[in-house]
Amino acid sequence: MNTTDREKKIRFGVVGSNFISDWVIAGAREDPRFELVAIYSRTQERADFFAAKHHIPFTFVSLEAMVSSPLIDAVYIASPNFLHAEQSIFCMQHGKHVLCEKPLASNAREARTMITTSKQYDVALMEAMKPTLTPNFRAVIDNMSRIGTVRRYFASYCQYSSRYDKFKEGIVLNAFNPKLSNGAIMDIGIYTIYPMVVLFGRPSKIDASGIVLSSGTDGQGAINFTYEKMNATVLFSKIANSSLPTEIQGEKGNITLDRINIISKAAFTPRQPAASGKGTIAEPEDISRPTEKNEYYYEVAEFIDLILAGKRESTINSHEHSLITLEIIDEARQQLGVVYPADNIS
Repeated sequence: MNTTDREKKIRFGVVGSNFISDWVIAGAREDPRFELVAIYSRTQERADFFAAKHHIPFTFVSLEAMVSSPLIDAVYIASPNFLHAEQSIFCMQHGKHVLCEKPLASNAREARTMITTSKQYDVALMEAMKPTLTPNFRAVIDNMSRIGTVRRYFASYCQYSSRYDKFKEGIVLNAFNPKLSNGAIMDIGIYTIYPMVVLFGRPSKIDASGIVLSSGTDGQGAINFTYEKMNATVLFSKIANSSLPTEIQGEKGNITLDRINIISKAAFTPRQPAASGKGTIAEPEDISRPTEKNEYYYEVAEFIDLILAGKRESTINSHEHSLITLEIIDEARQQLGVVYPADNIS
């Protein structure tokens, strides 16, 4: 990237005044090219509060007014899942680049329309899936050849939700509301699936099991995947905790990650030859890379890079990877019997 590109500013509007927006803004502001100029919220009171907290000069309670404005070049969307497609498409139709929070849409059908819109209006569209753009995930990619033929991918992300306590009291909050296209697989299961798709592509077979709550959303699940020469298993839950790491097993060694959603440590362990008399486990080698920036910095930096380079999709968080991931989630939800209102809109 040349000096001129490094000095350019991309002016952002934000849709969604929640804690995720807080986190992303903090990371984005570590990139000098990011300029936050507008916030859209459903009420002026909420917009004013969020603008004051983040020193945002312009507020909007009309999405059309914001995206019609020449003030912004791009939009970060962090609204409830069921609005992702509708709002992203609307923004792109007004010529704005879109960084959309994961999951990209409620289902693959919506994602296809979003991708088509991106191409039609010649604007960038990227899913804000942060782990796959971090230095430690790139370390995984760079060290994959060392483990030889891959035989298994395993990932776990199980985090008990404080909202589940309310659910057990009979209060259904957003996290367990199917009308918002929510649930365990959409909220945290996607973190286990997306990296698998980036590394290995589309599986040939999917077998899902899980627990569906009385609201109609999944509380937890497990999915087994079949690839041509390997297997994969992912676990996810919002009703129980787990400290299990993620592991990629190969014939020449393994790569282990402490967590799949926030990769702080990555290690390569070579297979010890049985003839060595030292067993089959060798000492792990730390392959972690320094992470000097906020974890959310990397997704925003990647998105800005795309815009300044005139590209319309990331090679890592690509349209294809986002679409395959949602196709997998659609199939898993079908097997579990989880249906969203958004699924039935033609």
